[in-house]
Amino acid sequence: MSSNRAGRPRARGTQDPDRTPRQEILDAAAALFGESGFAATSTRAIADRVGVRQASLYYYFPGKDEILLELLEASVRPTLDLVGAIRTAAPTAAAALYALAVRDVGTLQAGPLGVATLYMAPEVRTAPAFASFREHRAQLQAIYAELASAAAPAGHPVGPDALGAACLHVVEMVTTLPPRPGLAVEIAHACLGLAGLTGPVAAEAATAGASLLTGLTPATTAV
Repeated sequence: MSSNRAGRPRARGTQDPDRTPRQEILDAAAALFGESGFAATSTRAIADRVGVRQASLYYYFPGKDEILLELLEASVRPTLDLVGAIRTAAPTAAAALYALAVRDVGTLQAGPLGVATLYMAPEVRTAPAFASFREHRAQLQAIYAELASAAAPAGHPVGPDALGAACLHVVEMVTTLPPRPGLAVEIAHACLGLAGLTGPVAAEAATAGASLLTGLTPATTAV
């Protein structure tokens, strides 16, 4: 079923003509999940926030589990889809780590900024409905661990698992910060710093990572 089919009734007109009803549902749900929690948010409340009838919401999503799963997957899948290209193009693990962090920030900033705050919700952490997201986020963390540990200098005191978790959490922190130019670069440098890379070594990795990103699509790289 196409996600952009027209013809279902709306309680009032779309507030933003550049966004589809499906996108408005996702945005409204993300806001309500953040305000009230997933369990306390009903599909009726989401429909009311968007301005559609509850029956119309079901035309786009079977229920709120599917809404949240789409929000969660959209925060990790675009980055995972580019990991192979980043690895292939990167001259070093440090450059790949930098490029991954910048692109991951872009992925998170492209969606509702409160989504990452839902990662620790009890339902997201345990419910079978969100198993695919948990698996994909774990894959992303493992990639950060691999790249950060490969980039780290000999004798670095932090092991791969902790490095991967630290890098991922630093990147996801972007959803709690006001957007501003250069934020993705700062966060990517923070990931390099966690791996023990500073000064000219970090600058070289950043230059190489930024260069390889110019050849990647889609254009979700934050600046």
